[in-house]
Amino acid sequence: MAVAFDEMNGGNGDIRQAYQELSRWLSETPPDALEYRRHEAELLFRRIGITFAVYGDAAAQERLIPFDVIPRILSGKEWARLETGLKQRVRALNLFLRDIYHERDILRAGRIPEDLIFQNPVFRPEMNQLDVPHNVYVHIAGIDVVRIDADDFYVLEDNARTPSGVSYMLENREIMMRLFPDLFARHRIAPVEDYPDALLSALRSVAPNSASTEPTVALLTPGIYNSAYFEHSFLADKLGVELVEGRDLVVRNDEVFMRTTEGLKRVDVIYRRVDDDFIDPLTFRPDSALGVPGLMSAYMAGKVTLANAVGTGIADDKAVYSYMPDIVRFYLDEEPILKNVPTWRCREPADLAYVLDHLDELVVKEVHGSGGYGMLIGPASSKATIEAFRDKLKREPDGFIAQPTLALSTCPTCTASGLAPRHVDLRPFVLSGRDDITVVPGGLTRVALQEGSLVVNSSQGGGTKDTWILDD
Repeated sequence: MAVAFDEMNGGNGDIRQAYQELSRWLSETPPDALEYRRHEAELLFRRIGITFAVYGDAAAQERLIPFDVIPRILSGKEWARLETGLKQRVRALNLFLRDIYHERDILRAGRIPEDLIFQNPVFRPEMNQLDVPHNVYVHIAGIDVVRIDADDFYVLEDNARTPSGVSYMLENREIMMRLFPDLFARHRIAPVEDYPDALLSALRSVAPNSASTEPTVALLTPGIYNSAYFEHSFLADKLGVELVEGRDLVVRNDEVFMRTTEGLKRVDVIYRRVDDDFIDPLTFRPDSALGVPGLMSAYMAGKVTLANAVGTGIADDKAVYSYMPDIVRFYLDEEPILKNVPTWRCREPADLAYVLDHLDELVVKEVHGSGGYGMLIGPASSKATIEAFRDKLKREPDGFIAQPTLALSTCPTCTASGLAPRHVDLRPFVLSGRDDITVVPGGLTRVALQEGSLVVNSSQGGGTKDTWILDD
């Protein structure tokens, strides 16, 4: 694997421009003072109660995501390019989703195999020919981005169903401002705290035409046992909207109402954090106690907006991801600004043969996997693990893609033995409203805390950092 790009020290060891002030501050700050503030940050997170659940982990159902107090910094120029690329990608995703549920021009043009769409378990036939309000399918996207050098950002995956993590972005910033006012004073940092206002504005803008001039928004959660429940309650509070469970909503004459102490109140937009399968037991899983009976009929009647739209899982599919450069070209007639990671589709015999011959060099991922589960990192795996994965690939090649093991960039991170480089990725959050697409300047930087590890997912022991975009 190539040597990782150091975002602070660059390729030749010279401190990069965006990090120069941080470097000076670090040289003036005693290590014990840094350690004290790191401990303070942990206490604050515990007091606030920012936890996540790890399914299947009986010993530690609620965990604190480790927080690193050294910020990750991008220049305004770097961000401008990244932001433009993110908007381009999400525009293409929305056009793609509308097309595959309507005219299917991209399939007729032979740019994507039909079976990859129609035989996909997350394709929703119920969405065929259904016009969603204002043609917006992906209202909130979390696009995972990595970099391998000073110039190039690569998209690792698209999260178009129910992307999580924005609460950590907001809390990370609040805690950094509280603990490091001196460091903030040395920089001009673009704000992230207006994200809830931007999200609420985007959600209200996509309300159905039948909605009132002040559309009512509610956030639908699976409930307190969901791993991201903290984020659901946090966002509802920040947005100033009701946090509801399926039992709090009722459908009457294809309109959705919320039960309140003053009677039923119509709901126009539902920011749902419940997966497709569970949102309506009359349409999808009949055993679901999380959804709202009749919600899909209200949706099909155009009386409620669901954000994100039903059926967006197709855009999360990692095999579909491999076609994203073609998708951008097809719908926008533009070259993609952000690169895709080269990807082998194990569903194709030639690609599968290559992957099987190079398993010890590649990262292999489940097409519908998430959270860092079900993947193989060849260079870091034992021979026994590789052989077990080989058998799985031969049995279910359609369920996997493979990619080269990228040398993710590193940022300085607090460790038990002092500052050290650790690999990072970035999840910016992209909001699509009726008329525009906005990207909050920053996002969630996830950091692989174990030395040499490339797995940044919190469920696999990763942590988070505050992400600073400098106002150049």
